Amino acid sequence: MASFTQRFSRQLAVLLAMTILVFTSGFSPFESLFAPSSNLIPRWADFSAESTQAVNQDEWNGFIRKYREESFDGIARIAYHRVNLDDHLALKEHLEYLQSIKVSNLNRDQQLAYWINLYNAATVNLILEHMPLESIRDINISPGLFASGPWGKKLLRIEGEKVSLNDIEHGILRPGWKDPRIHYVLNCASLGCPDLPNEAITATEFDTQLTVAAQRFIDHPRAVNIGENNEAVVSSIYVWFKDDFGGSDASVLDHLRTYASKERQKDLMKIRSIENHTYNWNLNSVPIVATASTGS
Repeated sequence: MASFTQRFSRQLAVLLAMTILVFTSGFSPFESLFAPSSNLIPRWADFSAESTQAVNQDEWNGFIRKYREESFDGIARIAYHRVNLDDHLALKEHLEYLQSIKVSNLNRDQQLAYWINLYNAATVNLILEHMPLESIRDINISPGLFASGPWGKKLLRIEGEKVSLNDIEHGILRPGWKDPRIHYVLNCASLGCPDLPNEAITATEFDTQLTVAAQRFIDHPRAVNIGENNEAVVSSIYVWFKDDFGGSDASVLDHLRTYASKERQKDLMKIRSIENHTYNWNLNSVPIVATASTGS
């Protein structure tokens, strides 16, 4: 029987080999190795097809209108530093309301909107609770040896079950709907992430909202930047979750061309290959403008 030292040495060697593979195959971020897979949590598969129950998102819409700002660079940011105590408390109360809803009693369209809005509101609240921050990854509260950031922490309780942000994205939304456009309406509070939608996702308008969000992101250089030799550097989203976009570089490019604006499609048709990928984890916060003091 191999000793503990021998077993540990073999495990370390495997990990080292995997690390080398990541950095020599063009995968710039190490976390691409550990991108969560899409596995449905059976507990959340139930729904009520005949239900007409709706979820009130007025509070969330009000928060978005007040604190979401579109910047000159085409990225929507959140003015976290301007959120007053009353509005933060109101957001927390809204999250309590959302957690009180029996999700299994909703129809499928209501569930889709519910989970997306819950994810985004919970993420914003998480940032507010840990400000000041440079990146959401600085909130290192997830359990597990290789875990980082807040996504694995069971922050919410729905129908008596503890739920994490990872559960919502990778255990409910991705496997439950199998719609790659969902990636464009989930905001992880980073500049590299698709923007927080400018209004709550609704059960009646979600199809249009997801398509608009897809085009908005794909038309921005964050999604794909085309070099001089028509080689593309894409968002790491298309590498981490490549299976959601068809499983190959060719299918990723097809997806980009499908949802891009007509003008952007012309540029995307020139791409010969995907050269690399990148992602900006800096917080999507509105910059704090310092006011100059005047002397007497």
